[in-house]
Amino acid sequence: MTTFHAQMHAAGLRVALVCSRFNDLIVGRLEAGARDALTRHGVADDAIDTVWVPGALEVPMAAKALADTGRYDAIVGLGAVMRGATYHFEVVANQSASGLSRVAMDTGVVVTNGILTVDTMDQALERAGSKAGNKGADAALAALETVNVLRAAIQAG
Repeated sequence: MTTFHAQMHAAGLRVALVCSRFNDLIVGRLEAGARDALTRHGVADDAIDTVWVPGALEVPMAAKALADTGRYDAIVGLGAVMRGATYHFEVVANQSASGLSRVAMDTGVVVTNGILTVDTMDQALERAGSKAGNKGADAALAALETVNVLRAAIQAG
């Protein structure tokens, strides 16, 4: 039995961050956390592209367009969806997550989901760099780990 573990080095990788402008107070912090995590692990700053879209529902479409270019080793979706008084929260949360998963499966490009789904602004702030860490950084690191473990498994043949 062979077990593969990823190295967290990222030199030479290209990563796209697809960010929702809606709730940009939170998303800006997620983007900064993702960028910081990537550069700390060796991704060159000029190898990280950030694309801003109107909302979380548009993140998967942009991710698909970027994946189709062949320029990126990984794409990280970032956003913040807060529960409101209507069913819209569930639609946006479910469709953005489903869309990002579909992009990964359809293109073979590693795509991770850093779109927060929370009840309150306080919960979002906690996950965007305070008590609960930075989920943008977590999604970026998950992307690096996935790229590297898949490469190791594929190279082992």
